[in-house]
Amino acid sequence: MVWQKEVDEINERKRIARQMGGPEKVAQQHAKGRLDVRQRIDHMLDKGSFHELGTLGGKATYDAKADLKTFVPSSLVMGFGKVGGRDVCILANDFTLKGGSTDDAAMYKQDYIERMAVARRMPLVCLYEGAGGSVTEGGDSQIVPVNYGWAALTEQMYTAPMVTANLGTTAGWIAVQVAFSHFNVMTKNSELFVAGPPLVKRALDIDIDKHTLGNYKVHVYESGSVDNVAEDEEDAFRQLQQFLSYMPQNVWHQPPRMPTGDDPNRREEELLNIVPEDPMKSFNVRKMIKLIMDKDSTFEIAPYYGKPVVTMLARIDGYPIAIISNDARFYGGATDVPGAEKMLKFIDLADTFHIPIVYLMDVPGYMIGPDAEKTGTERKAVRTHAAMHQATVPWASIIVRRCFGVAGSGVGPYNNMLMRYSWPSGRWGSLPTAGGALAAFRREIEAAADPEAKRIELEEILKKRSSPLRSAINFGFFGIEDIVDPRDTRALLVEFIHQAQEVTRQQLGRKFRGMRP
Repeated sequence: MVWQKEVDEINERKRIARQMGGPEKVAQQHAKGRLDVRQRIDHMLDKGSFHELGTLGGKATYDAKADLKTFVPSSLVMGFGKVGGRDVCILANDFTLKGGSTDDAAMYKQDYIERMAVARRMPLVCLYEGAGGSVTEGGDSQIVPVNYGWAALTEQMYTAPMVTANLGTTAGWIAVQVAFSHFNVMTKNSELFVAGPPLVKRALDIDIDKHTLGNYKVHVYESGSVDNVAEDEEDAFRQLQQFLSYMPQNVWHQPPRMPTGDDPNRREEELLNIVPEDPMKSFNVRKMIKLIMDKDSTFEIAPYYGKPVVTMLARIDGYPIAIISNDARFYGGATDVPGAEKMLKFIDLADTFHIPIVYLMDVPGYMIGPDAEKTGTERKAVRTHAAMHQATVPWASIIVRRCFGVAGSGVGPYNNMLMRYSWPSGRWGSLPTAGGALAAFRREIEAAADPEAKRIELEEILKKRSSPLRSAINFGFFGIEDIVDPRDTRALLVEFIHQAQEVTRQQLGRKFRGMRP
C-alpha cells in the first residue's frame, strides 16, 4: 500500500469534482428546468461511454503540513465517448461553478480537447452554458484575453464534424463559440449574447432583459447565428445526434450508409400532381421532398432563417444526401440575403464532408427591390455561386417548376459530376414569363389598342416557348440531360447516389479551401 495515501487524495478530489458547485448550486440549476453538466454529457453520449479527462483540474489550497485543504474543480468538463457507436470528443460548461465563467484550468482543458479532436480526427461536441471570461480570474492577464482554441476550432471545421448546443445563459467568447460549428441548436429557455443587459445598459443606455436580448427567436429566426431551436435539452441532444448520423467520422471517410428498409424503386403517384399548373400558387415543398427521399430520413437545417431556401439532410437508398430547394410561400421562392447565406454554408458543409447535393429547383430569381439592394444581394449572390463552383462533390439538379434569373443560373457546378433534369412542369429563362413580357414588349403592349389583351397574348406565346420540351433539344452545357416523370425521380436519384459513391471515394481528405462557420 505504498501509494494508498496518494490514491485516496486522487479519489477525494474526483469525488469533489463530481459534486460540481455543491448541492445548493446543483439544485438551483435543476430548478431552472436545466440539467447539470454531468447529466448533459450522460444524455448526449451512448450510455456508459464517457471517459473524462482533466477531472483533477481546478484550484487547490493546502494547510501548513502541505495536506489538501480545499479543492474547487474547473468550470469545464471534457473527455471523449461515443455517439451512435462512434468516438467523439466532448466539452461542457458547468454553470454551477461561477456561472460557467472560464477559469485558467477550464481554458487549458478546452484547448486540450479541441486539439485532441483535430489530432485524432474525431467529431467534437460542445455543450455551452457560461458567462465567458471572469473579471476575477487571471489578474492583469485578462487585459488582453486570448482564446488559444481558435486555431484548433478553425482546423476542426475542415477536418471532422463539430456540433454545439446552447443550453442556458451564454455570453462573451463562449457565446461566440456557439456559432463556431457545422451545426448548432439552442433550447427555447436559453439565451445567447455577446454582452448581457448590464453591459448593454452601460454602453448603449438601453434597458433590456436577457431573454429579449438573445432568445431563440432572435438567433434562430432573425440573426441566423443558430440553426435550429429545441423544445428542451433532450430535443437538443437528439438533434445533435441525428445531424452526426449523416456525417462521416472525418473528411477521410465517406458518409455512412444506414439501411432504411425503403424500396429504392418506390413511385409516389402524388408527385405527378404536387406542382400546381398556376405558377402563382405555392405547394408543400417539404412534402415533395419526403415523398422522394427514404421514409423518415429527412432532417431540416435552419428552417426559420432564409425561409425562401430549404436545406435538408436526408437519405436515398440509405446514403446521406444534401437537399436544397425553394419555398414559394416566402417571397415567391426568390432567394433573399439570408437564403443565400444559408445556401452557401450548406453547400460548403456538404462539399467538406463528401455528401452529394440534390437541388430541387423552383426559384424565380434573387430577391428584388429597395431592401434587397440595401442588404447586398449582389455580394451574397456571387459568394453563393462561388461556393457552388468550388464544390467538387457530385451534384444533381431537378427543375421542378421555375428556374429564372441569376439565381436560376446556379443550376450546379460546371466541370464536375453534374446531372440536370426537369419535370414537365419546369420552366426556365432570364425572366419569369409575366415580368418578362412586360419588360421585353413594353412598347408593343402600350401601343396596342387593348394593352391588357396584348399582354395576355404575348404571355401565352412566351409560356409555349418556355416549355421544357422546346429547350430539351439544347442538350449539353446549355441544356438538360432529360425530362422525367416526377414519379421516377426517386429511382433516378438512387442511380445518381450509387454512381456518386465512386466519385466521392476518390475525393477523400481535406478540400483545397477550409470551411468557415
